[in-house]
Amino acid sequence: MTANALFTPVGAGGLRLPNRIVMAPMTRLRAAVDGTPTPEMAEYYAQRACAGLIVTEGIWPEPAGQSEWRVPGLSGERHVDGWRAVTAAVHAAGGVVVAQLMHGGRNGHPAARFDGSTPAGPSAVAKTEPVHLPDGTKAVPPTPRAMTRADIDRAVAAYATAAANAVAAGFDGVEIHAANSYLPHQFLADNTNLRTDEYGGGVAGRIRFPLRVARAVADAVGAARTGIRLSPGNPQFEMRESDLAPVYRALLGELDPLGLAYLHLTDDDAYPALADLRPRWSGTLIANVGENRAPTTAEAAARVIADGLADAVSFGRGFLVNPDLPYRLRHGLSWNPLDEAHLYTPGPVGYTDYPAVG
Repeated sequence: MTANALFTPVGAGGLRLPNRIVMAPMTRLRAAVDGTPTPEMAEYYAQRACAGLIVTEGIWPEPAGQSEWRVPGLSGERHVDGWRAVTAAVHAAGGVVVAQLMHGGRNGHPAARFDGSTPAGPSAVAKTEPVHLPDGTKAVPPTPRAMTRADIDRAVAAYATAAANAVAAGFDGVEIHAANSYLPHQFLADNTNLRTDEYGGGVAGRIRFPLRVARAVADAVGAARTGIRLSPGNPQFEMRESDLAPVYRALLGELDPLGLAYLHLTDDDAYPALADLRPRWSGTLIANVGENRAPTTAEAAARVIADGLADAVSFGRGFLVNPDLPYRLRHGLSWNPLDEAHLYTPGPVGYTDYPAVG
């Protein structure tokens, strides 16, 4: 299979993707202080509407899930109105877009949340990696509270409400961020889940919260509009998982019958998640093979599809610097250089000013 296979359509639940080149979610910290999307965010996503599917940056479903300053939200009417402008711009440009629901859990800092709340996670385990603050500095988060059962119930309900808000805002679907150190991943991982109740301990306890979230979101907006992202073994952001295969095989065993739109799965050198879990997933699978590795090329993406490990492939850095990434991949053109100094700074520089070819 050649790279041309990337440009064929593919279905994903109720979604019809015009090509198999997916824009991966990437935090950019451009929302207003209260999490409302800005007009330049609409411009940014519309510029990249040539993707087969856009997965937005992570969006907090409740203020208690805000992981950093200027991360966007989807809990109130102002957020729905702001995102409606984004989805309208993407659809006008011919794109398909889903909202990634990202609850920070233990990730966060009171000074980096507009409501000033203290983070809470599965257990009271501190994170040492600093987060962005409003004054442009970084600070180490405080030790989080251990979530009570009431906290857990509220978080599950917040995911469902945010999913409904996403559909009201015009999104084509939602993706549950259960990867890369965010709240569902914190329940799955060894070092962040020290609970001894029904949400901890063995495999059944560790997968309980992600499953509750998936079922609640699917009930709210339909399984055919619900995707989920997993990153088994990803050590980023201080995550540790020692017994991956039993946990993720059990999780997929419960998720697969739900009939979700897709599974967005990150491969890892320590655990070949695609090879192990692809046979256990009967629906559409979007692979991410660039996490903690070199940026994904057209050839690498086509190889994953040819090997039967995925139906589509997501690109992060490629879409960050190239609004016209599919065109560049098709024609073997070079990429724009990364403006690393402006990855997370307000304004259009390093955001909407990357040029398309011509």
